[in-house]
Amino acid sequence: MARWPKPAEGSWTEHYPELGTEPVSYEDSISPEFYELEKQAVFKKAWLNVGRTEQLQGLGGYITKDLAAADASIVVVRDLDGQVRAFHNACRHHGNKLVWNEFPLDDTSGTCQEFVCKQRACGWRYGLDGTLVFVPNEDAFFGLSTSDYGLVPVHCEVWEGFIFVNFAEEPAQSLTDFLGPMITNLTGYPFEQMTSRFYYRSEVKANWKLYMDAFQEFYHAPILHANQSPANFSAAAAKAGFEAPHYGIEGPHRLVSTSGIKIWEMDPSMRKPIEDICEGGLFGPWDKPDLGEMPSGVNPAKCDPWGLDSFQLFPNFVILLWSQGWYLTYHYWPTSYNTHIFEGTLHFMPARTPSERIAQEATAASFKEFGLQDANTLEATQSMIESRAVDKFLLNDQEILLRHLHKVTAQWVEDYTNKKAGV
Repeated sequence: MARWPKPAEGSWTEHYPELGTEPVSYEDSISPEFYELEKQAVFKKAWLNVGRTEQLQGLGGYITKDLAAADASIVVVRDLDGQVRAFHNACRHHGNKLVWNEFPLDDTSGTCQEFVCKQRACGWRYGLDGTLVFVPNEDAFFGLSTSDYGLVPVHCEVWEGFIFVNFAEEPAQSLTDFLGPMITNLTGYPFEQMTSRFYYRSEVKANWKLYMDAFQEFYHAPILHANQSPANFSAAAAKAGFEAPHYGIEGPHRLVSTSGIKIWEMDPSMRKPIEDICEGGLFGPWDKPDLGEMPSGVNPAKCDPWGLDSFQLFPNFVILLWSQGWYLTYHYWPTSYNTHIFEGTLHFMPARTPSERIAQEATAASFKEFGLQDANTLEATQSMIESRAVDKFLLNDQEILLRHLHKVTAQWVEDYTNKKAGV
């Protein structure tokens, strides 16, 4: 049984001296000019997760995704051979958005045999592999070769059911190389079995990195979330604080792993009555499903008891594995230098009984409340940083992942600008 004492001051930052210990600037979160560079250097170059294969319902199943940070709208589809493909969601006739339902700016999903442009009575039709298969009154066009006017493809690869796209003309790395061992060592985790999903979406008036920062450290948790626990528990937690026993950095990606508690074994006075009624809450349903042997990447610090692993995939995607046999995904989609869309999705094994469903619902409701508390501070943070009344901010030892995210983002922007300048 392995246990960890509270790390000594400087213990984590000393592992990564290149990140430094000095106060940091958040100019990268308030500068419109930096955001425009970020779009080109990061969101048009990195592999971006846009969903899971379970969202593609059979052959012809598709989803669309509007990505303001990449100046793009895409459609992802499972073709007749079962291959997952991605295309720019634009008709080759007048450039109209090809796939949408009632509201053209909303993401959508469905199943079809082909894509038909409905704007301006165009009627151009595209196969699931992107080929242009029909043009009304084709003879009226000058020298039209349908083979030259298929949908514009987007690089698309799948790892463990997660669909990634890349907008670079030629990606610098394959998806597997980009993810690296810290992430690919999760191969074999039963993601595909967890098809019971709860989805939340919020438009946040803050830079995307600031919300990622909020979920990369636990220093804030005993204070910000105190009212989510009985008074005697929250008071003790606020006094003692909380430190994760393990942080990891590999390439552009990050990891924080925490020890856990068996809340159902605690004194009932340390729990909420609703948790006893539902047998579920923030940590998940109390009845843990049998997931079999876990891959080597899970619980890398061998915490006992283990709580969760939060894998922060650069730039804006998080996979958070809970010890109770379920997982969360977070996406942070920039829409401007000081706004973004946050998406949180909970993934469970399908409930077998009403009580299992209630436990999942209780977990989803608890997550929403905690997420709202975290998001509630962000707009105030953004406004104060933009005031520039203070321009340097202290980070403590357990906030090492915050340093890393901002440093890596700045490095990608610097590399892009140097390359563009021919340096």
